[in-house]
Amino acid sequence: MYRSPLRSAMRLLASLSLVVVASHTAAAQAKGAGAFSVGYTDIGPTIGLGGINGASASFGGRFEHGFKALPDLGNGTLGFGVSLDYYSYSNAFFSYKYIPIGATVNYHFKLDDPKIDPFIGAGLGYQVITCDVSGVSSVGCSNSAIYFIGHLGARYFFAPAMAAYADVGAGAATLNIGLMFKIH
Repeated sequence: MYRSPLRSAMRLLASLSLVVVASHTAAAQAKGAGAFSVGYTDIGPTIGLGGINGASASFGGRFEHGFKALPDLGNGTLGFGVSLDYYSYSNAFFSYKYIPIGATVNYHFKLDDPKIDPFIGAGLGYQVITCDVSGVSSVGCSNSAIYFIGHLGARYFFAPAMAAYADVGAGAATLNIGLMFKIH
């Protein structure tokens, strides 16, 4: 049976990658759970569920940086977050694209369990909306606007550098879920 050298090399590379990722994850878990605090920064992809106006799902990302400890306010931490999402909807007569870009300040509650990071946030967003109506050259349906963001969310740390993420509130979807990766 003939095996392509390229295919064998790809399998070896994939196997080595899995070993490296598994050992990094095990080492990170051995160091203990992560925690959102001053100086913590993460970024990651999200999928939005419960889309607005008939959209089935949105795709986007989140970025956040912890910048201020609040010892007089429950020992929590303030973080600055940025979000970017995209979704579209179309039928036989109408289609539109929706791109919300948001900036929030989030209060992260201090809990005894550092694996759980609940937060509440508020901010402003800018939505870019473009649309097309079949057979009509211009109907004025493209619109962009500033909007208020209010949301609740949480991270669950699997390791100090990786967490599951979820938020509910304003943006492209009712519920956004994702995976966040710590960066320095």
